Amino acid sequence: QVQLVESGGGLVQPGGSLRLSCAASGFTFSGAGMSWYRQAPGKEREWVAGISNSDWTNYADSVKGRFTISRDNSKNTVYLQMNSLKPEDTAVYYCFVKRGYEYWGQGTQVTVSS
Repeated sequence: QVQLVESGGGLVQPGGSLRLSCAASGFTFSGAGMSWYRQAPGKEREWVAGISNSDWTNYADSVKGRFTISRDNSKNTVYLQMNSLKPEDTAVYYCFVKRGYEYWGQGTQVTVSS
């Protein structure tokens, strides 16, 4: 079965950096496009970044130039490098893949606060 397990969240000061990881299993990872979403308290879940199976990337305007999505097919893992973090980046971050059905990880909390 498809499993997505996120890690790497935590508390960071404004201007700091974090790298999130999402370990995937249960499907052919190298052939799948992967995405990161986030959900802040009281807000709807929003798309953050995506990477295709050919490493084409795309970003939400709110994170463009600060976040970088990447993948390592040898490790079945997708990453989200987050730099210049702002308090408004505080959210639970989710890994997502669609393989017929939509699959989500359990999420990892990112808190940006001084």
